[in-house]
Amino acid sequence: MSGNFPWGAAPTLPTFGVDSHALRLLRDGVEAFPAMLGAIAAARVEILVEMYWVGDDAVGARFLRALVEKAHEGVLVRVVVDAVGSLGLRDNFWAPLERAGGLVNVYHPLSPLARSFQLRAIELRDHRKLLVVDGEVGFTGGINLALPWLPREHGGQGFRDEAVEVRGPVVRQLRGLFYKTWQHLTRAKPPADVHPLAVARKGHVWVLANQRTRRGRREILREYLFRVQRAQRTIDLANAYFVPEGAFRHALYGAVRRGVRVRVLVPFRGDVAIVQMAQESLYQDFLDHGLEVYLLRGSVLHSKSAIVDRHFVTLGSYNFDERSRSKNLELNLAVEDPAFATQAEAMFEAYLTSSERLTGEAWASRGSLRRGAELVSFTLRRFL
Repeated sequence: MSGNFPWGAAPTLPTFGVDSHALRLLRDGVEAFPAMLGAIAAARVEILVEMYWVGDDAVGARFLRALVEKAHEGVLVRVVVDAVGSLGLRDNFWAPLERAGGLVNVYHPLSPLARSFQLRAIELRDHRKLLVVDGEVGFTGGINLALPWLPREHGGQGFRDEAVEVRGPVVRQLRGLFYKTWQHLTRAKPPADVHPLAVARKGHVWVLANQRTRRGRREILREYLFRVQRAQRTIDLANAYFVPEGAFRHALYGAVRRGVRVRVLVPFRGDVAIVQMAQESLYQDFLDHGLEVYLLRGSVLHSKSAIVDRHFVTLGSYNFDERSRSKNLELNLAVEDPAFATQAEAMFEAYLTSSERLTGEAWASRGSLRRGAELVSFTLRRFL
């Protein structure tokens, strides 16, 4: 990795006070990784990591070293990684942490030889990105601990994405969410001071999570629908894999009919080709119903965020695809606060400066072969 990446320097960014919470919006690995590593370095009691993708690369190695150092100091370190997301990890990647006393579990392993292998769960994945330190500070968003989230000048791929750092009461719920997954994997009872995820929101900062229950599977989507159906002025969506089902599409179309400006930011070229084509099959319908569609060029968009009426923000791991809707554990944070929304809106507008607005004329000029591939991909969307 080239350059002098400021691993140990937490970025100087605005902090937003909402109720009794302190929030910081972090963009890409260049802001998120130093903040996360700073929190780990300051840990005194406990570090909890639940991550879809940990890379066997410079980023994964740096976080591994940080966790090993704290485990040697006697800090309790527990890690959950997804078997598919972290498929590229060497078998002995976590050995230094385990030797230092840390505990690591793989979510739904793929090998039939693994003790916790379950064939019926092979498609169920843990897509969350979560770090909780000492029950006091939490991080979540769309950013994985892997090289693509570094800028190109530092050896990465320059993925565009966000995370949020939060301090305050809601961190206890993030901690409880981790231990719910941990209990599922290990059957170990959580610590006595663990707080379960609240059934109803309290205040203006709250957790949205797809749980391992039938009831909780669509909680994030329900919140999205609720906000879209009640929007009065603006809806701004940034999503890497945007293949929403009919109910959400029609909610967006209904918002446009009410006079709401709806802007959707998607990748010009995504990192999963078949999902990209399924997404593109919907563009003409979006345009016909008055949505503004923007294609981010020059970088891979990996964001999963929404801003409604410059007042409500949600961001996290939730994509508008079948996996997030019905197969994955997902996690978003929701915030109602005009100042925080203004900051998120500024980030969205910055993305638009590197984007092109799609027009019906330009989109109609694509070839019949591409249209056919889009149609096939959309037909297969439930299996992607």
